[in-house]
Amino acid sequence: MTHTYNITGMTCNSCVAKVKSAILKLGDVLEADVQRDAPQATITMQKHIPLSTLQAAISFDGKYAITEAAGSTVMKTTDDNVSYFPIFLIFGYIAGITLLIQFVSGSFSLMQWMQHFMAGFFIVFSFFKMMSLKAFAEGYRTYDIVAKAIPAYGFVYPFIELALGVAIITGFEPYATNIVALVVMAVSTIGVVNSLLKKTPFQCACLGTVIKLPLSKVTLFEDLLMVVMSAVMLLLM
Repeated sequence: MTHTYNITGMTCNSCVAKVKSAILKLGDVLEADVQRDAPQATITMQKHIPLSTLQAAISFDGKYAITEAAGSTVMKTTDDNVSYFPIFLIFGYIAGITLLIQFVSGSFSLMQWMQHFMAGFFIVFSFFKMMSLKAFAEGYRTYDIVAKAIPAYGFVYPFIELALGVAIITGFEPYATNIVALVVMAVSTIGVVNSLLKKTPFQCACLGTVIKLPLSKVTLFEDLLMVVMSAVMLLLM
């Protein structure tokens, strides 16, 4: 659903950027277009967000006020039940292709299959994040413990994923590569678990901002799967 709003108190482009960033941090927000001309904000959300919640999000310095625009249109764009089909489809493609490689080779090797699956996972997921690197970094630091402390980490993280994917598929220093993968994904898991325990609504940044998904147990499963695979790879070495 999409709503339009008027926001008072924005006097410059910096104000616009601050307000937009605050709105995007709300977990149920899928897209937000903020400008200085009325109506100043057009917000697409997966379920209705009360005006009081939006006001609380932009009240960080006390001068911004939001009201629903006259004649605001509401369009049903998605069902209230979020579809995780895109992420399951991506997992299915990666799993299917890597299993096909094993089939063609004539024998099944768990070690090789996990190597190919992990490489595909890191490379594909880094691709989606790099399509909108700044937006990913902004979203990622809302719940990741490292990105919160070091905002630049959000810009570096997709390149870490890409490097891990390339290192795994080429067999570069496999022991060290899997240790790095385990640590990186374990740290990411901590941020997801903290947010889920606090029931804090955040947008999942796993697929960047191209495909909008809320932070959920699906995100936790995705991170834990990589942690487990990295650990198993280390043990099998």
